[in-house]
Amino acid sequence: VLLTLDCGSGAFLPLAAARKAGLDVIVLDHHQCEPALPAAFSLVNPNRLDEDTPLRSLAAVGVVFLFLVALNRALREEGWYGERREEPDLLEWLDIVALGTVCDVVPLTGLNRAFVAQGLKLARRGGNCGLAALASLAALKEPIEAYHLGFVLGPRVNAAGRVGEAELGARLLAADDPARACEIARRLDAYNRERRDIEAGVLASAIAIVERSEPSPALVFAAAEGWHPGVIGIVASRLKERYGRPALVIALDGAIGKGSGRSIEGLPLGPAVIAAREEGLVIDGGGHAMAAGFTVAAEKLESLRAFLALRLGAQGQSLRPRLSIDAALSLAAAAPSLLDEIERLAPFGAGNPEPRFVFPGLRVHSWALVGADHLRLSFAEGSDPGRLQGIAFRAVGTALGRCLSESRGASLHVAGRLKLSRNGARPEILIDDAAPAGFE
Repeated sequence: VLLTLDCGSGAFLPLAAARKAGLDVIVLDHHQCEPALPAAFSLVNPNRLDEDTPLRSLAAVGVVFLFLVALNRALREEGWYGERREEPDLLEWLDIVALGTVCDVVPLTGLNRAFVAQGLKLARRGGNCGLAALASLAALKEPIEAYHLGFVLGPRVNAAGRVGEAELGARLLAADDPARACEIARRLDAYNRERRDIEAGVLASAIAIVERSEPSPALVFAAAEGWHPGVIGIVASRLKERYGRPALVIALDGAIGKGSGRSIEGLPLGPAVIAAREEGLVIDGGGHAMAAGFTVAAEKLESLRAFLALRLGAQGQSLRPRLSIDAALSLAAAAPSLLDEIERLAPFGAGNPEPRFVFPGLRVHSWALVGADHLRLSFAEGSDPGRLQGIAFRAVGTALGRCLSESRGASLHVAGRLKLSRNGARPEILIDDAAPAGFE
């Protein structure tokens, strides 16, 4: 018996070969399925087209967890547990389910929301010594939130799989010895620093290619030799954020390219890649609405670009980025009591975004460069001596960075999400966008 996790729904040839070899393959997956299904012993996937289920948004880790719940129930009913065998407490693993759910960027609604809410409670207790070791290494002072799973802990767990030893992440999460967990966490942290360096180089190269290419209103497309395939998904995500369009990045190795794509709301990328495979434009590939992976022959790159541009362009009436605002606030309203109210709506993530506020008529009192490309700012409101601190991540060199740093005291509308400052003394704004007052 062979189980495949987070893959297999489109693996027709490998699963046919496995059946011929006498293997019973159980596929546990969540990626988009085609009408025809591969020759698996069992294909457990809420996105099968022949199933009607409210659980289509489950991440692969959620599918696996429910599979284990069902397996555990079947074993219990068969009398498997007793004096010689202790029944496992599957709820102890919800911190790992929460980690995978957040990192897969699925909507935090329904069962996903319950997984993450309960999993965060476990993560904060430090029961998993691997996660606790990573949190300590990352110098987390505040309680673990969904943000930390997605942007602090998750990238470190994934780092070794991108540029080094893929099994290290699993070893960390399964560790039961704190000393061993700390050792693995240090190695993962080193791989994460290496991953960031590689990613920065590939991103700069990809941006240069995009800027030299004829722009497409439907997607961003970049391919080159020598790129590390372990970071192309992250680079695609960065390009999507930068250009506000679906982005595909392909690492070429001779005649074959490994590709990864990230999309925006309303333009499902996985089905588009499956359609490209059915047209013979990619060797294999699939995914879900927001992300896809594929293998493509170098000679088919231009045909693939044209096909996806046509398909995605037909679905998107306008790709002009939009920023949803929940309320307009004055500086006086940015108080700790408001943050207490916001916290009651957590956990936040895809499908349940943090409330975003706009502060009209602010002026930049001061700004400073933080790290390589972040801006830390202090805002004032009219003649009010009160201040609101804020930070704009990766803003240097962008239109937002120029708007903030070159405003010269002009009145700005500033939009973002409120957080407590590092020392917990007062709220600050994580800046998503800004515009001169009167801008339309």
